Amino acid sequence: MLASALLCWLYARGGAGWLLGFVALVPWLRSLAMERSLATGLLSGWAMSVAYTAAVFAWFGSAIGSYTQIGGAAGLALMLMAAPLFQPQFLAFALVRYVVDRHHGSAVRALAGAAAWVATEWLVPRLLGDTLGYGLYPSQLLRQAADIGGATGLTVLLLLANECITVAIERRRNGARAVALPLAMAAGLPLLLAGYGFHALSQLPAEPTAAGKPLRMGLVQSNLADYERRRREQGAAAVVREVLDTHFAMSYDAVERQRADAVLWSETVYPTTFGQPKSEAGAEFDREILAIVSAAGVPFVFGTYDRDEAGEYNAAAFVTPDTGLLGLYRKTRPFPLTEYVPAWLDGPTLRRWLPWAGSWRPGTGARVFPLRLADGREIPVLPLICLDDVDAGLAIDGARLGAQAILTMSNDSWFTDHPRGAELHQAVAAFRSIETRLPQFRVTTNGYSAVIDASGSVITGARMGERTLVVGAMAVREAPRTLMVAWGDWVGRAAAVLLVLLASMAGARRWWTPGAEAEAGQTDAAVLSEVAVLPRSARIAAGLLRSFARGSLLCMVAVILLGDGTLQSNTLAQIRTVAALFLIPEAAAWCVLRAFAARVSIEPGRLVLQRGRRRLELPLRDIAAIEPWRLPIPGPGAWLRLASGQRWPHGLALGDPQALARALAADGGLRPQEIPPSRAALYARARLAIGHGRLAGPLAKFVLLPFALAVPAFRLHQHIAYGSSFGEYHSLGLLVFAKSFALWWAAWAIGVVLCAAVLRALIEAGTLCAVLLSPARAIEIRGWLERLGLAALYLGLPGWLLLRVGAG
Repeated sequence: MLASALLCWLYARGGAGWLLGFVALVPWLRSLAMERSLATGLLSGWAMSVAYTAAVFAWFGSAIGSYTQIGGAAGLALMLMAAPLFQPQFLAFALVRYVVDRHHGSAVRALAGAAAWVATEWLVPRLLGDTLGYGLYPSQLLRQAADIGGATGLTVLLLLANECITVAIERRRNGARAVALPLAMAAGLPLLLAGYGFHALSQLPAEPTAAGKPLRMGLVQSNLADYERRRREQGAAAVVREVLDTHFAMSYDAVERQRADAVLWSETVYPTTFGQPKSEAGAEFDREILAIVSAAGVPFVFGTYDRDEAGEYNAAAFVTPDTGLLGLYRKTRPFPLTEYVPAWLDGPTLRRWLPWAGSWRPGTGARVFPLRLADGREIPVLPLICLDDVDAGLAIDGARLGAQAILTMSNDSWFTDHPRGAELHQAVAAFRSIETRLPQFRVTTNGYSAVIDASGSVITGARMGERTLVVGAMAVREAPRTLMVAWGDWVGRAAAVLLVLLASMAGARRWWTPGAEAEAGQTDAAVLSEVAVLPRSARIAAGLLRSFARGSLLCMVAVILLGDGTLQSNTLAQIRTVAALFLIPEAAAWCVLRAFAARVSIEPGRLVLQRGRRRLELPLRDIAAIEPWRLPIPGPGAWLRLASGQRWPHGLALGDPQALARALAADGGLRPQEIPPSRAALYARARLAIGHGRLAGPLAKFVLLPFALAVPAFRLHQHIAYGSSFGEYHSLGLLVFAKSFALWWAAWAIGVVLCAAVLRALIEAGTLCAVLLSPARAIEIRGWLERLGLAALYLGLPGWLLLRVGAG
């Protein structure tokens, strides 16, 4: 693990260290393969997330500590404590890899692990948007494949290469032939990337003027940082005066001497609202900027503030000589806490604890503005501000809107003492140009400012901590439509779908035969691994809660069938009713059973029940019989009849009471003839055909089946109400569209739950009748009832939907 952390540190340092990305995780993968339990595997994932954070992002913890004035050491300590939240992909990777390794070979294990890694990065909000693939930036050839799958796609290939080398090490004792294939694959992945890189670079224009007259931008890196300290020492007006004078002078040099077509200033360089002054002094500064732009005769783009009735925004102003303020872009991804606090978290208490917390609002997404040049050209450009450039989706949206160049403004002054952070930020920003094949002009307050071409290479740039003017020219044109622009940031989504498919395929092999575990001779040890040792009061409480929950479902069915309009048509009312009358009491019953859960085992001469450190032993000679409960409430279970003739005061809730009886008989406690062949025992045995974990399982019935039913019904609704399958999305946005589909999914899930409750009641009634009328065939009849119930759900409900659609 420490070896992997060290290799990751070297990999993140850049330079020739990018080669280590293909082997950096091998030591950790080797140790992960030696873990014998899920708990130790997760512990290894947690430890690796901490080690990786310390090795690669120590600078960030120190920078946060300095910014919040708690000290670099304290900031680093807090970051290490939060490492599993900062790097959750290690835990997901360890979990999925452990589970898959128990049932599949190394190939499926590698694919599932890589999918879990990148799917977690896609699903879980990332503070810095980091991923392993960014470490390949120093290799001009290998990074070009980012236009296919982004940096996330490179991460997948790095993980697979590490897996291949791990497999080769595991097979090293099986001879050269056994290790040849994984080693060849490990070597083939970087060669494949390099070959694609040669092809991609050959398709790019060789000269900056290949597409016509280039866009020549002047980037002003003033090296004026730490505005708050300057305000305290000089006063707000003096600081603004110094900042503007410096930028005016450098902009004059860019326009008059170096013939720049436009000027770009950094993020928040104008530290107040532009166009909506808060004071007369602010209005005077606004007029002064407009006068400078008019005198220069070229457009200016600079960081400032914007505001409306909702609050203030970190923004970029587009100012032209002829029209003045053309428009304002609002930063879409303000930095959490330091710039933006979600409404659900904000309040006086948080502001008291974190006085440095920001109050900006997030913008609404990518926007493209026309850059109107003095020669009459109008070039559509995409502005990005600081953390915006770690979001591939924003750059892709801008490319789809027709942008021909990216203008990035950042304020990396809080990395003044940690230049590695600023360098990594620039590398991440460069990937936006590779993914979209758009040139990029990137300016920061004190470094690193750069002109970046479509291959991600820095054509010209500035060092950290220097006042300099960067002027560069890049060809602008309609960019080729890369796969990333066409499909979006698709790798994470595809990985999530792959995980769902793997889970579905694994479950499908066990779902089709209800009761297969019992029929295949599931071991009594597995059945008896855990029981609930229930006092009478606990059994009564759990039984009442569960009976109320299950009975409520049947009552809901009756109410709906009798024509209650509210429950029939109001999905929210259905959700509230199911939650209050079923989910809450069912969860409470489960909690009661878990509170009395214990491990059961048979040791020489005694039955052992253990919960935590508490251990209860019953001599086998004192147990005379096992008496299954006549009513399986809150579930199947049994009493222990003691040799004295009395019942043991605690009941045992367990899936198969007869398995316990057979286990006791095998160990010499019970004699087989003392196992009573009662109707209750027969009913308990027949109930084992319920088929836990198969098509009768909750995932299949209450998640996947409702989803399969909701999709066509929702699509039909969209066509009727909005004219197309995604009409609501195009009209009202993704969030409204997703909420609408979630309600449809919930409605179908509730419908399936109610149908399953009715079918369950019929199956239990039929089983009781079989036990009473034909005990010899009770188990066989129960199996057929289960199959008919599954057919009614999985065939009947879709058939009913088709009939309704056809009739409508």
